[in-house]
Amino acid sequence: MTKHSTVCAGIDIGKLKLDVALNGSKARLEADNNTAGHDTIVAWLKRHKVDRIGVEATGGYEKNLVRVLRRAGFVVVVLQPLQVRAYAQFRLKLAKNDKIDAAMIAACVASVEELHDAPDPRFEAFAATQTLIDQLNEDIVLYKTRLEMAQDETSRAFWKQEIASRKAHVRDARKGLREAMRQHADLAAKLDLIASVQGVAEKSAIAVLIRMPEIGMLSREAVAALAGLAPYDDDSGTRSGPRHIRGGRTRLRTSLYAAAFPATFHWNPLLKTFYERLRNKGKTHKMALVACARKLLIFINTVVARGTPWLPIAAAN
Repeated sequence: MTKHSTVCAGIDIGKLKLDVALNGSKARLEADNNTAGHDTIVAWLKRHKVDRIGVEATGGYEKNLVRVLRRAGFVVVVLQPLQVRAYAQFRLKLAKNDKIDAAMIAACVASVEELHDAPDPRFEAFAATQTLIDQLNEDIVLYKTRLEMAQDETSRAFWKQEIASRKAHVRDARKGLREAMRQHADLAAKLDLIASVQGVAEKSAIAVLIRMPEIGMLSREAVAALAGLAPYDDDSGTRSGPRHIRGGRTRLRTSLYAAAFPATFHWNPLLKTFYERLRNKGKTHKMALVACARKLLIFINTVVARGTPWLPIAAAN
């Protein structure tokens, strides 16, 4: 490494163990995935003058470590597993174990050219509450199905009680989340802007802002891609395949899709006209509704970027 090169490290994260590697170096470290292990890793990274660290998203096992590393002043890039595997395939590295994965993550993060600011730490607790709300709603849908299938009154009474309990938890969690977010003037202002879009209820505004804190700071193409609502070409030579959406933030996309349905058919004339135009062109109901969800996100992004509430005439331009 040259004197002025960026020193990059990769960390392979397991439930109990962490493997650390430096890009372009044989230096390695293994530590427990707990507070003592995190402290050991921070000291080791500082000793090796590491500038940038890559970790894979692992469904939550990485969160505590990422928080510790960022507080210690490191630039941390959270990579999707697909990115690391694609990079390994490009490098023709087929072998796989924890130490090899750590080295591959280090090499992958070293190749990243565009870095983004660390997420606003305020959103970590908000996101946890929003996920709880989503999971409770998923339980409600499941329990309603079980209620419909129940044949005896004892089972029906049980599922009715479970549904009522989950609904009460959802109401309490939403109230607490709303109050917590509105304690911050900047977030309250963004919520009001998002909710000004016809068809976007406050609960949807909260979900969108939590799942996409970058709203209003990115292009319309970028927000659509992050939400997994951007259509991608599938063409080759003379063949022209149908376009498909892929990737993105699943829970954000689900929230937008749920908001787009009533907005399209009841509250937002622009979306209704857009939907009808797509259907007249032969698009299926699902394809048209996905396009409406994408359009709704673009409306939201626009009002936040401009800092002015929704105006149907301006939105149409």
